[in-house]
Amino acid sequence: LPPAQQNECSALCLLALLSLTPGKPWADAENPLMGITPMMKWVGRHYGKIYAPNTRETVRRQSMHQFCNAGLALYNPDQPDRPVNSPKAAYQVAPTTLDLLRTFGTPSWHDNLATYLAQHKTLVARYAKERKQNCIPVKIAPDTDITLSPGEHSELIRAMIEDFAPRFSPGSKLIYVGDTGHKWSHFDEALLARLGGAVNSHGKMPDVVLHYVKRNWLLLAEAVTSHGPVDGKRHAELAELFAGSTAGLVYVTAFPNRAIMGRYLPEIAWETEVWVADAPSHLIHFNGARFLGPYPNP
Repeated sequence: LPPAQQNECSALCLLALLSLTPGKPWADAENPLMGITPMMKWVGRHYGKIYAPNTRETVRRQSMHQFCNAGLALYNPDQPDRPVNSPKAAYQVAPTTLDLLRTFGTPSWHDNLATYLAQHKTLVARYAKERKQNCIPVKIAPDTDITLSPGEHSELIRAMIEDFAPRFSPGSKLIYVGDTGHKWSHFDEALLARLGGAVNSHGKMPDVVLHYVKRNWLLLAEAVTSHGPVDGKRHAELAELFAGSTAGLVYVTAFPNRAIMGRYLPEIAWETEVWVADAPSHLIHFNGARFLGPYPNP
């Protein structure tokens, strides 16, 4: 592991994942499924190191993320398609790693370690392939796909790109896609810069940004699965974030269905659009009398 992970926090995370309490021999190491909060509580209980609840994200990003990338631990092996932001997310020491560590301190340790390291890249590649198989593919251009972390939030983002965009902004160019597992999943920074948008990584980007070329509009779209819609506060944030844009700004909130939309109706800001994935050919305008008028008889 890199030097940044060779520290007390990562060491204690490994002990927790192995259920190695003080004095317990390495030969008796286990590999229980364990989430980050239970891991932190276990460390406090057995090793007296108390981590504040707000350090949970640090543990995930600075220890567990690297453990998984290195093939040392597995992420959600019990349910690989579990959403990234699920409170049930769990980690487990990989079986090959467990077998190796159970021999620590024995005469066979060095030979076993050499064998493990020789196979290490193969193991990492295999685990990475297994993780990728559970990701959600999204076609962002005829010859270009990206993948998003599994979960209903990513499913809604895919629907916005593949169903909403062709219907309501045909020929539009995708500028940005966020992801619960990797915020900047796709970002055409050059295109946004040409449109006068200088957005840095500290700005709270919407889930999807599209450039509707024909009308020179920027569609700023939020996918609502667990967080809120484009309300008054979010509208103001996005207006400030894209204040330099030479393209007109259109604010869109996407919902999986109308039942979920109903929970948020009082919060949706005026002068915005609402799209519902289970009725993809319709758009709801929260724009006052601007679109008032009769429809022709069918």
